[in-house]
Amino acid sequence: MAIKKQSSRSSKVEKKNNEQDLRSTFINPEYKGSEKLKDQVAIITGGDSGIGRAVALHYAKEGAHVAIVYHQHDKDAKETCKLIQQMNRECLLYKGDIAKEVFCKKIIKETVKKLGGINILVNNAATQNPKEDFNKITTSQFRRTFEVNIFSFFYLSQAVLKVMKKKGCIINTSSVVAYRGSEHLIDYSSTKGAIVAFTRSLSKNLAEKGIRVNSVAPGPIWTPLVLTTFDNKKLESFGESTAMKRAGYPYEVAPAFVFLACHEDSSYITGQVIHVNGGEVVNS
Repeated sequence: MAIKKQSSRSSKVEKKNNEQDLRSTFINPEYKGSEKLKDQVAIITGGDSGIGRAVALHYAKEGAHVAIVYHQHDKDAKETCKLIQQMNRECLLYKGDIAKEVFCKKIIKETVKKLGGINILVNNAATQNPKEDFNKITTSQFRRTFEVNIFSFFYLSQAVLKVMKKKGCIINTSSVVAYRGSEHLIDYSSTKGAIVAFTRSLSKNLAEKGIRVNSVAPGPIWTPLVLTTFDNKKLESFGESTAMKRAGYPYEVAPAFVFLACHEDSSYITGQVIHVNGGEVVNS
């Protein structure tokens, strides 16, 4: 379903309708699961909405049990959980701030206790706050962006490695802006670049242990975060600079996470980034 673009006269009602339209873009009705992740356990941060929800639903479709970590939106989290349970998969919900190391450790401990282990960690949650003027980025915003977007990856990865066994994997969500930058998302882009370096370095560190670390770098994707942080002018042209002349949808990104999570499909892939960006060529 296409998302209606915002005009300069768009109202709050139109924006709400856009968010409602977005709910139908998380999994393609024609997607057929094939038990690629049967009975595995996955933790997904930011799994209540956007790309995170799409990944959660695809993982469940492939037979995985899912633990969803989210910050505020109870309704979205419960809705995602319900969809997963309808596929006869278990779903855990953790509400809290992943910028806090104690909370990250709790997530890992509780998931192992309730589901018996962890095979897949998807570090996906992120925050962004566009600023046209670099000098308008406050120290508190800069710090918060890094704490959520990369510190949490560090905390969760360290904690999960205490319980993750051979053939396990970590998948980090980066972004196309890690490669080309963004004039209005300077702090956010910086964290996404750090995620690429983190992925490559950690993959080398864990290769001998049989744990793979990879990343997915989406281009412009219609997500609630985009709709709530971009102004109308940016939404009007969102995605038009890609070769496909449009923004993508969460269900177009999630299969890349399935591929990287499936050991049988990607056993010889680590330290790599899959670019799901509508055809933009980047130097990786």
